[in-house]
Amino acid sequence: MTIKEWQNKVDNWIKTYGVRYFSEMTNMAILTEEVGELARHISRKYGEQSYKVPLTDVEAKKKIADELADIIFVTTCLANQMDIDITEVLKENIDKKTTRDKDRHQSNEKL
Repeated sequence: MTIKEWQNKVDNWIKTYGVRYFSEMTNMAILTEEVGELARHISRKYGEQSYKVPLTDVEAKKKIADELADIIFVTTCLANQMDIDITEVLKENIDKKTTRDKDRHQSNEKL
């Protein structure tokens, strides 16, 4: 599936099941909540915290993957409602990073 197809799929889902898009502010709050949920799982899988009920590596990975998918979904909603073509902005973004950082990381002694 292309990114454009994904954007259309999300738009169709919202119009079929979601009735309408939440406001941009509400979606930003939801996105922040989803990022927090991702952080919670990563801190328990890779950090010093632990789950109250231990999870297998497969179960933890599934939870992390699900939160990443939620983040992508809400981010797509924001892009759709602001009429942003994600394919185009990703191309522009990688070009920006390439120009800005083409030598930066290679010459970083910390890496």
